[in-house]
Amino acid sequence: MRFLLLLIVVFLFFNSSKKHMISKYHFSDVIIEPILEDSINIRAIEVDTDFMMYAGSEGKYGYYKIKKGFQFEKRNIENISYEDKVPNYRAIASNATNFFILSVESPALLYMINKKSGKATLVYKEDHEKVFYDSMIFWNDKEGIAMGDPTDTCLSIISTRDGGESWNKISCDDLPETKEGEAAFAASNSNIAVVGDKTWMISGGMKSRVFYSPNKGKTWKVFETPLTQGTSTTGGYSIDFYDEKNGVIYGGDYTKPEMNDKNKAITTDGGITWHLVASGSGAGYKSCVRYIPNSKNQGMIAVGSSGISVSHNNGTSWKNISDTGFYTIRFLSDTIAIAAGKNRIAKITFIK
Repeated sequence: MRFLLLLIVVFLFFNSSKKHMISKYHFSDVIIEPILEDSINIRAIEVDTDFMMYAGSEGKYGYYKIKKGFQFEKRNIENISYEDKVPNYRAIASNATNFFILSVESPALLYMINKKSGKATLVYKEDHEKVFYDSMIFWNDKEGIAMGDPTDTCLSIISTRDGGESWNKISCDDLPETKEGEAAFAASNSNIAVVGDKTWMISGGMKSRVFYSPNKGKTWKVFETPLTQGTSTTGGYSIDFYDEKNGVIYGGDYTKPEMNDKNKAITTDGGITWHLVASGSGAGYKSCVRYIPNSKNQGMIAVGSSGISVSHNNGTSWKNISDTGFYTIRFLSDTIAIAAGKNRIAKITFIK
């Protein structure tokens, strides 16, 4: 009898804790506080414990010191042009000492910027009529990866093993072959997700698949997705993983922002299989999706030009909580995030 009572108490405790956790992320509104207002489009932001960094159009980039209470102190705003070209930066990543910005079109330019001095150094350059880089991320302080559209028979993937001092392009002999019209979208610097040594990348266009590496880019496999695809504007735009098993992909068709059919899917087996969620209901096209920290893979936020949407049940249903458009978002805590879009960066506070 005493054992039965103990089981009941334990069940009630964990059930109550789970309900409390879920209810915590039933966000119904947001507070939007401007950090930066400019004439540039910003699709690439990065945050760590000390800095918020961004890169955008017109060759502009900058960074802020994150102070107590998630206040922001402007450290630097710069403009980098290369010869007679003004780069458009849409990828950003960081390690302990530097952050890195990567431009899209030829010549693709990858700069390393020291967080203390602000000094910018060109560490990679690629000339090709088809070059177009989309996203970048670091596994650790020494190793990082960036991906882009095919210039040959595979996705363009470059990596560093020396903290970003040098970058090398992976041969198509070592990568899965892409299908005709398969590429990626430089919409939010969220085409790549990493957990530990594992890496996932989402492609889009005529074919939308997930490319997976278990060993920090040394070997690769590719898995099919059920997302809408078949035209140059369809497919997956963003990917995120809560842990090694649970992940989400989101996209649609940016030319049809209201279309919500086959635009979001989840995995529970590490990306091998993907299952549509809320197909034909909820939010339409979004350019960036992120799990809410500490939500036990139940909470998600998706942003796009049409506004901000939230799911509290692993993507099964979605609710729009703001019509303010953003291209990309990154969390600072489980209720505070940084979002960027056309002409602005803002601090977003989520409230019940």
